[in-house]
Amino acid sequence: MHEQASRGSEMGFQIDHVVVAVANLDEAIADYRRLGFTVEAGGEHPGRGSRNALVVFGDGSYFELIAFDRPAPDFRWWQVLDRSGPGLVDYALLPRNIDADVAAAQSRGLDFENPEDGGRERPDGERLIWKTARSKQSDTPFFCGDVTPRALRVPEGAVRQHANGALGIGSVVVAVTDIDRSVGRYAALFGEPAADVHALPGLGVRVAHLPADRSAITLITPAAEGPAGQRVAAHLESRGESPFAIGLKGTPPTTLDITLSHGAPLEFIG
Repeated sequence: MHEQASRGSEMGFQIDHVVVAVANLDEAIADYRRLGFTVEAGGEHPGRGSRNALVVFGDGSYFELIAFDRPAPDFRWWQVLDRSGPGLVDYALLPRNIDADVAAAQSRGLDFENPEDGGRERPDGERLIWKTARSKQSDTPFFCGDVTPRALRVPEGAVRQHANGALGIGSVVVAVTDIDRSVGRYAALFGEPAADVHALPGLGVRVAHLPADRSAITLITPAAEGPAGQRVAAHLESRGESPFAIGLKGTPPTTLDITLSHGAPLEFIG
């Protein structure tokens, strides 16, 4: 049964960041720089045993490259990395007010857990504090809301300029197992009417396009025999419901080397 959403409210959420889990952070940093991205050291997550680096774009969104120094068997990102190798594992929305936004989603029947405190220590010693909240299921994004100023977590200035011309995240394609159910869950998350679902003939998939303030979210699921459907089915089998591909704003359409992107399908969409 679909979670019910109220009509007429503004979504008001933008893509905050996309998470790429990698086996070796130093190698990932070097490879993303070879792809023409400017990469900034992020820091360490106390108590989690993970470190990250950031690729920050002019629109304020970013890629988080994350690696684990020790096993984290209770954490889904590590589970996917350990089972299926590096690649996309999750993405986050920037809430307007995380406590209020989570309470609103919960009131519409969505199974989001209450916000939890988190943080990171930058290489310069600056301590960042944020709150995150997520569903127990991985078809929807999580919220990441800042307690300390966002500019501390998401650097500004020259770090947002990239030799390859990347300007921001233009689209996030999310693989889901039951698209009708997921459309209902996103409607509950956004407080918006449910999006239409339609088939793409010859490709073996059904899709639903969800608008966002700065990026478009597309849900995709296998539907019949076809090249795209087979790829989505393989992704779901290997990595579960999660981001399937990312479209970048900036340069003429081109697909980046997936080896250098450490398993993350990245494509410039103009």
